[in-house]
Amino acid sequence: MGTNNRTWVSEFILLGLSSDWGTQVSLFVLFLVMYLVTVLGNFLIVLLIKLDSRLHTPMYFFLTNLSLVDVSYATSIVPQLLVHFLTEHKVITYLSCAVQLFFSLTLGGIEFILLAVMAYDRYVAVCDPLRYSAIMHGRLCTRLAVSSWVSGSINSLLHTAITFQLPMCSNKLIDHISCEILAVVRLACMDTSSNKVAIMVSSIILLMTPFCLVLLSYFWIISTILKIQSTEGRRRAFHTCASHLTVVALCYGMAIFTYIQPHSSPSALQEKVISLFYAILTPMLNPMIYSLRSKDVKGAWQKLLGQISGL
Repeated sequence: MGTNNRTWVSEFILLGLSSDWGTQVSLFVLFLVMYLVTVLGNFLIVLLIKLDSRLHTPMYFFLTNLSLVDVSYATSIVPQLLVHFLTEHKVITYLSCAVQLFFSLTLGGIEFILLAVMAYDRYVAVCDPLRYSAIMHGRLCTRLAVSSWVSGSINSLLHTAITFQLPMCSNKLIDHISCEILAVVRLACMDTSSNKVAIMVSSIILLMTPFCLVLLSYFWIISTILKIQSTEGRRRAFHTCASHLTVVALCYGMAIFTYIQPHSSPSALQEKVISLFYAILTPMLNPMIYSLRSKDVKGAWQKLLGQISGL
């Protein structure tokens, strides 16, 4: 019976944020503007890094990857969300739901690993500056970036496969803005304990392990900074890490709240807010954080704007 019912589930209905038409139109305008700012901001960061040779360093190589991940993550969720704000029937097909889940999990996993890689880069820059170029050479940076993308993709493929093998029966209503894994698993008409264990294990591997590596890196970074004699030297050393530390706090904090809770799960509303945070707010803020707090990026902007005004 369960198998037959699952066969008939060819689409899902996303309940979204609100059923009020006026609210949906307002949210459409707000999220459209935020999405356009996200795409433009990250595109400009990637372009600036490509054009300015002073930014051809490991830190900005990883920042380029992070910007591409942010834009891709936002694009995997926001355009469909915008369409649903203006339609009465918020339908997503079974295949589209699986594809959306795959890409959101992939890109989320990549971002967590990339942030740990960037923390290691900052650790080498502060704690072993004389050997920085020798350690963070081009081949290592490429391997670290590729490993991040591959690890995130493999993890996502496994989760997508086991999630969409669950019998969905006649359940079609997803109380979410997108096909988020916890929301989809809740639709199953069978025991999902094994899926929840798999999500927890995956969270430990791709979330808590990188997070612990970030904490370890910053423990040694802060220890090294405190040993610097001059106030100016300490300020400059901390300034090189401030942007990354801000992004780390934003990204890891919300994810740990969502997926690492031993005795409780976030409510549907909390899950929606967290998804919006990752899909729109974080990708929009990252370019601003790095632009405002990085002297190199601000200098590159000034140089580029000067060249443009001189034309």
